Amino acid sequence: MTDRVQSDSGFPKEEDSGGFKKTGSDTFSSDTPEPFFEVVTIDEAVRTVRSIAKQTGTETIAIDEADGRVLAESIITYEDIPGFDRSWKDGFAVLASDTYTASENNPVILSLNGSIAMGKTELGQIQPGECMYIPTGGQMPRGADAVVMIEYAQQAGSKVLIRQPVVVRENVIAKDEDFGAGKIIYPAGFTLRPQDIGVLAAIGKTRISVRKNPRIGIISTGVELVPAEAIPRVGEVREVNSHLISVFLKRQGAFTVRYGIIRDNLQELVKTIETASRECDAIIVSGGSSKDRNDITFRAIASVGKVFIHGISIAPGKPTIIGKCEDVPVIGLPGHPVSTFMVLTLVVVHLIQAMKGAPCQHIYKKTIKMATDLRSEGGREQYIRVKIENETATPVLGKSGLLNTLLHSDGIIHIPSGKEGLLKGEEIEVRLW
Repeated sequence: MTDRVQSDSGFPKEEDSGGFKKTGSDTFSSDTPEPFFEVVTIDEAVRTVRSIAKQTGTETIAIDEADGRVLAESIITYEDIPGFDRSWKDGFAVLASDTYTASENNPVILSLNGSIAMGKTELGQIQPGECMYIPTGGQMPRGADAVVMIEYAQQAGSKVLIRQPVVVRENVIAKDEDFGAGKIIYPAGFTLRPQDIGVLAAIGKTRISVRKNPRIGIISTGVELVPAEAIPRVGEVREVNSHLISVFLKRQGAFTVRYGIIRDNLQELVKTIETASRECDAIIVSGGSSKDRNDITFRAIASVGKVFIHGISIAPGKPTIIGKCEDVPVIGLPGHPVSTFMVLTLVVVHLIQAMKGAPCQHIYKKTIKMATDLRSEGGREQYIRVKIENETATPVLGKSGLLNTLLHSDGIIHIPSGKEGLLKGEEIEVRLW
């Protein structure tokens, strides 16, 4: 990360930054830090948010409540699963060597020595030349080492005609084939899915230690904003971002607290950030982030803490701020909803997962071909929204303030700074919304 010139207070400053006055209720003095807008890469932004993430505590919960939660402990099974050799097909348990000469025209004839009952602890037993009927999941009898599928056998009274040979262990699940005793099944930091709950139940782990979900404060700024349920007058717009951010964060497993709309008042924003920092694990400020002296989000964060990054090499979303108030991360997002969503998807998701002690496990991607040529802006990274149709990706281009570009897109693609563009038919990885 680029070193910043620091003032005695620890805030970034710029050479010859002299103070100035802003008309209205906000007064900026020479003590108010100046914006240092200096673009960094997405990778640096991600490293920074992960480094300042404040990890949450832990709690013990029932596995039925654990979908989407992050493990605070490694899960080890102390027994073999399934615990006994079992058939995974309906058929006949046999000694494999008895079947080697079997064919459709010259079947091997074995004596039927009963059947295996499900759920019984008693082991059956066969001798060479014998077999036992066994259902799917049934415990293999002693002496048997394979199962002939019922499709390739025919019962005739006390005899069974075997019409296809099998090899040792064919159609058999070994006692430790699913999970072996003493093995780590899930490491700490793993994000649980519905299928993982079934695994936990299978090993008898019905209560687990997980990371607490982080509590994220959301602050909206802008003199033009009115609540989403209001009817805006000319010059006003409905406040969108707090709703978008809240739902996005909840999908990532966070609790959200909305602190309302701050109408570009520095003192009020500072006070609200201080309040939120006492009540939350991280804060997101929407709007008020820009490249110039009107960036009150930068000034507010720098006044109560530190700013590490002011500007990310991404369009839309360039004027993003990453800082801290005490030990609480504060992210300043641009006001346009499309810019907000891009930064949430590419950066903020890493903050939330780091707070939960997890990698970004559930980032859904798809490799697909480009539907058209796409020229790149030389010398800069680009993240382009795309729509997936007929197994191809079509760019969705438009201004960052237009919500319809989100409506009509399915994800984003990344074009590195050194690449001139993409060709029609070229394979590209799409990060799905």
